[in-house]
Amino acid sequence: MEGLTEIRWHGRGGQGAKTAALLLADVAFNTGKYVQGFPEYGPERMGAPITAYDRISDKEIRVHSNIYEPDYVAVVDDTLLHSINVTEGLSKDGGILINTTKSKKEILPLLHGYEGEVHLIDCRDICHKTLKKYFPNTPMLAGIVKISGVMDEETFLKEMEGSLKHKFAKKPEVLEGNMQALRLALKEVH
Repeated sequence: MEGLTEIRWHGRGGQGAKTAALLLADVAFNTGKYVQGFPEYGPERMGAPITAYDRISDKEIRVHSNIYEPDYVAVVDDTLLHSINVTEGLSKDGGILINTTKSKKEILPLLHGYEGEVHLIDCRDICHKTLKKYFPNTPMLAGIVKISGVMDEETFLKEMEGSLKHKFAKKPEVLEGNMQALRLALKEVH
């Protein structure tokens, strides 16, 4: 479907991949897009691999299934590269974003010959500088917006600020750290 962007998220329970997928859907919806954001549930528990999905479109979305041929993939935990083929079905015209401290040279052999764009981001460093705690989903969210182009970066930041103000209404002190993490992540995607 023209104008449709499909994103698959890979993470571990407790890292916020599901939350990031749902936040992206919420923010895209606020900009007038048609959206779907949903996790794939199984016997997940803290630390177990999880998958979440986003569909974002300018037109009504009529398909209601998991995403088997995503345009983009976000990998919140690079240890998953050893056990899951995260590039399965991934469009070579899209790209993959991986949270890692490793070099591209170290990562490429784990991507099963994927020929599309490979983007790296060090979420731990970004979180250390901005949040003082490790919440990799915040920088990953900005990173996937950057590489996918699903919305303008300034619009994304504006909508995220509104969403986070609502989400953290009782903890306004965490708003600025999250906004700093988003801004830094937009600059740090390699």
